[in-house]
Amino acid sequence: MRFDHHTLVLLVRPPDAPELSEAEADALQDAHLAFRADLRDRGLLVAGGPLADQDDERLRGASIMSVDPATARQLCAADPAVRAGRLSVQVMTWMVPAGNIHFEAVRAPRSRSEADAG
Repeated sequence: MRFDHHTLVLLVRPPDAPELSEAEADALQDAHLAFRADLRDRGLLVAGGPLADQDDERLRGASIMSVDPATARQLCAADPAVRAGRLSVQVMTWMVPAGNIHFEAVRAPRSRSEADAG
């Protein structure tokens, strides 16, 4: 059987994440969302979004990237939320039967207000 290989990135809240004021957290989240939207616009991020109802609250989001794991690590290291220490990344290869998953290009929100407007 043939497998497609996708680079999976988990965004994780580290135990030593800095505390931020609400205004600081909102500004950082907007910068994070804009950064991720830019990756999507460039074709580097195929799909991604926040996690809900997870058993481990440290897991904050998941993404599928169109690049190899090493490149994904480099790109994610530039995410403002990662640079600020609010998130860390876990990068891995996810293998699925060939042709099993198809992604469509959709616009990503660039800010919390855009995401909330749905």
